[in-house]
Amino acid sequence: MLSDFSFEEMKEYVVKLGLPAFRGEQIFNAIYSGKTLEEITNIPKALKEIIKDDYPNYKILKKFVSRDGTQKFIIEFGDGNIVESVLMKYKYGYTVCLSSQVGCRMGCKFCASTLNGLARNLSSGEILGQLLLINREIGGSEKNRQITNIVLMGSGEPLDNFENVCKFIDMISSSRGLNISQRNISLSTCGLVDKIELLAEKRYNISLTISLHATLDEKRAEVMPIANRYKISEIIEGCKNYYQKTKRRIYFEYTLIKGVNDANDDAVRLSKLLKNLNAHVNIIPLNEVKERDLKGTTRLEAYKFADLLKSYGVSATVRRTMGEDIAGACGQLRNKIIKDANKK
Repeated sequence: MLSDFSFEEMKEYVVKLGLPAFRGEQIFNAIYSGKTLEEITNIPKALKEIIKDDYPNYKILKKFVSRDGTQKFIIEFGDGNIVESVLMKYKYGYTVCLSSQVGCRMGCKFCASTLNGLARNLSSGEILGQLLLINREIGGSEKNRQITNIVLMGSGEPLDNFENVCKFIDMISSSRGLNISQRNISLSTCGLVDKIELLAEKRYNISLTISLHATLDEKRAEVMPIANRYKISEIIEGCKNYYQKTKRRIYFEYTLIKGVNDANDDAVRLSKLLKNLNAHVNIIPLNEVKERDLKGTTRLEAYKFADLLKSYGVSATVRRTMGEDIAGACGQLRNKIIKDANKK
C-alpha cells in the first residue's frame, strides 16, 4: 500500500515506473492530505490507473460525538476490517488515539479489544491512515496539520506489531511527513519486556507508558495473561533500562478495579516498585466492559488512591474520563458493531 512508503520510498517507486520523481511527491502529498484517488487533480489519469490498486482505500465508516466533545471514529480498511480511533480536544490542541492491530491477543480482562481476538496487524500506512483521515475531518491537511499529539493506545498491543509501529513513528515524525515531534507521541504497552528493550535501542524521544494495573504477579495474572510470561520485576528493570538509554520519564497506567487492586497496601507496594525510577502514575477509574464481571471504583476513591501515592513521594494523577456515552473504552464500540453485524 502506498501509504506504507516514506517520502524517499515514494519517489523511488515512481522512478521505477519510468516517471519523474516529482510525481512521487504529488502522490505523497495527496495521501498526507487525506485525499482519495479521485480527488487528486495534478497527476495524469494513466498514472491513477497504475496506482489505483495500491492507493489507500481506508475510510471513516462511522463517527460518534460524545457530550464532552470526544469523537470516536470507526475506520474501515479495504479488506473490510475495522478499528477504532479517538479524537480528544485539550487546551493545547488535539490528541488522537490510534489502534495498532485489528483486535488484540493479549487477553486483558478489563479491555474490550480482546473479546474477538486478534484478526491481524495493521501496516504502518494503516496506522498512519487513521490519523490522516481524522486530521482531514477536522480541517487539516498535509501543510496545515491539526493533530498535535498521538497516543498509541487504541485496539491492539503496539509492541506486538513492533516493526510496523516503529516505521509509523519514523514516518509521522519525519520532516517530510506530518513532522509531529516524537515528544508528543506516547506508546502504551502491557509490558512485552523483550520489545521494550528493542524500543530502547531505537533511542526515540517518545513517552513509554506501561499498563501495570497490579503490584503482585499473581494479582496481575488474574486480569492480564501477559503476567504469566513477564514478572513485574522484569518490567521494572526494562523500564530502568529504557530510561537510562532515552532519559524519558516512564508513565504507568493503573486501572482501579474494585476489590482487586485498590487497597491501601496496593498503593504502598506500587510506591516501593517505582522508587528510584523517574515515573508518573495515571490512575484510571475502570470503564466497565459489560461482557466482563469487573467493577470499577468511584472517582473519589481514585483520588484517595492517588493522594496516598503522592504521600509516598510518587507523582500521580487521576485521568480525566472521556467519551463514556459513546463506548469510550478500547474496543467497546468496535465490538458492538461486530455483534450488531452478526445479528443481521
